[in-house]
Amino acid sequence: MLKMTLRELEVFCAINRTGGVTTAADALGLSQSAASGALAELERRLGVNLFNRIGRRVVLNEHGRYLLPRAEELLAQAQDLENNYNDGAPSRLHIAASLTIGNFVLPGLLGQLMQARPEDRYDVAIGNSQHVIERLLDSRADIGLIEAPITHRQLVSERWLSDEMTIFARFDHPLVRQTPSLSELAATPWIMREPGSGVRKMLEAMLLPHLGGMNLLLELGSGEAVREAVRLGLGISCGSKRAITQELERGEFATIPLPNIPMERRFYIVWHAEKRLTAGAERLRMACHAMMNKPP
Repeated sequence: MLKMTLRELEVFCAINRTGGVTTAADALGLSQSAASGALAELERRLGVNLFNRIGRRVVLNEHGRYLLPRAEELLAQAQDLENNYNDGAPSRLHIAASLTIGNFVLPGLLGQLMQARPEDRYDVAIGNSQHVIERLLDSRADIGLIEAPITHRQLVSERWLSDEMTIFARFDHPLVRQTPSLSELAATPWIMREPGSGVRKMLEAMLLPHLGGMNLLLELGSGEAVREAVRLGLGISCGSKRAITQELERGEFATIPLPNIPMERRFYIVWHAEKRLTAGAERLRMACHAMMNKPP
């Protein structure tokens, strides 16, 4: 265990710089007895004398000359740490994000933050909403971004962006060319994300009550796998319009009209109720809220 203190090293360096204990005490705003005591304690800890006493002056001996550059380096590092924290210390933020947010929203958001503060670092874990919650609860994430509302006594959540959901299929799917009935939608093969994902929760809350049931063909663990299955013509799906923008623009996918059923959800910012947000997490939270007035 380290026993010497930064104060003792500071007194040692000041004595060398000023040439005496009294002048060092004045420079540091200490009493002479406090400065003398700090030097005596440092020498006691090290088991050596650091200065030769010549009259009223003190001069470094061989032990002091060995210690001096190392003490000055430690003090400079301590000062640098203190200055960094006073100016807003660099942060390393652990973020957990659900897939749509992590893949299609968070990169642009982090790009803005990194441009403003290039010294900050971000570790991002992407999974479904349940995985985000688990990482927050076991302290593997400082802040989470999810796609479904939650009620958990250990978590705080804030509403964030609106997200337009849509039913989509390959461009040549028969339902693309019509406005299907609810019974037709229920009967057609569906490809969905796994239970626990934000998209799946939204579907079960908003759409399934109207359909009364569905022909669930495949449950897949990622949005990319769902899109690939739709691309192969295996069935239809429901997801964030943000996630299929490129496929729609290229004409690979088309949306299926769904009249009179609201298909909008909200993203949520989530953190542990017993933890105060760090400066880095608070900057991310503020950047998230700043997006709310911008188009997706």
